[in-house]
Amino acid sequence: MNTEAVITVLLSVALLSAVPLALASVGEAVGERAGLLNLGTEGIMLLGAFTGFWVSLESSSLGLGLLAGTFTGGVSGLLFGLIAVIVGADQVLLGLGITLGGSGLTSFLFRETFGSSQPLLPGSMARPTGGLAEALPIVGPALLGQPWFFYLAWMIVAAVELMLRGTTLGLRIRAVGESPVAVDTVGISVVSTRMLAAIIAGALSGLAGASLSIVELGFFQPNVTLGTGFIAIALAMLGRWSPWRIAAMAIVFGLLRGLGSGLQLIDVSVQSEFTRMLPYVGAVVALLLSGRGMRVPSALGQTWVRRRGSVRVR
Repeated sequence: MNTEAVITVLLSVALLSAVPLALASVGEAVGERAGLLNLGTEGIMLLGAFTGFWVSLESSSLGLGLLAGTFTGGVSGLLFGLIAVIVGADQVLLGLGITLGGSGLTSFLFRETFGSSQPLLPGSMARPTGGLAEALPIVGPALLGQPWFFYLAWMIVAAVELMLRGTTLGLRIRAVGESPVAVDTVGISVVSTRMLAAIIAGALSGLAGASLSIVELGFFQPNVTLGTGFIAIALAMLGRWSPWRIAAMAIVFGLLRGLGSGLQLIDVSVQSEFTRMLPYVGAVVALLLSGRGMRVPSALGQTWVRRRGSVRVR
């Protein structure tokens, strides 16, 4: 295989592998902007991946599977919000519990549903611009030969960027992450805003998981995310909670994440354990290089309580 073909394959795999990372990271960024640190992103992605895969398999509709994964993620985000915002539970412990619970539950459901078999989705997703792929050398197939959800995912990222920067809801989300007391003082509900942010974050994480099992892989297996949710949390911080920055970094990490698959496609023999650890090594290195001086939202991870007309943050 010539050099141009190798670059095309690796770029195609990198861009597609970046989609789940970008969606989950942008979702986590929305939550953290509102002061919610959800370490359960990995578990929510697993729940969305299994639900989306099962619905797609049963209905023979990939679109319904993606919707099911999004709904499952939204419900999971609602649960996180209820316990973290309403009850006031520790967000770190709650998030870790969701990750462990999501991993255990999806493994159990997969085993009970499919046993020892490994079902595959019967069809592939349509590629609306595939006919234009050859118009551009090297980058054409990578940019124009992708399934339709690839383009929808980046439009979702753009929509979240516009929402955070140019709407009243985005302003409120950013405000409650910086000073919930001030937001409450002007009559805006901190609880409602944080709950909505938790649902949006969960829905995007669930969609990310569903896109992984449906669009990228075409199958589900226990712990299929392989730590993608934790990388997404790191990317949200490294991207300074900006969807556009997160998207750019997701493409870089998508290259690291999809390198193993890309090398297999071009018949290059590399130990899979080595290629699988590259995204995690990359995340650690990036945090070490850019973590100093990072300013997080002032109320991130803090529990906000309002009682009898008084407010306090603990």
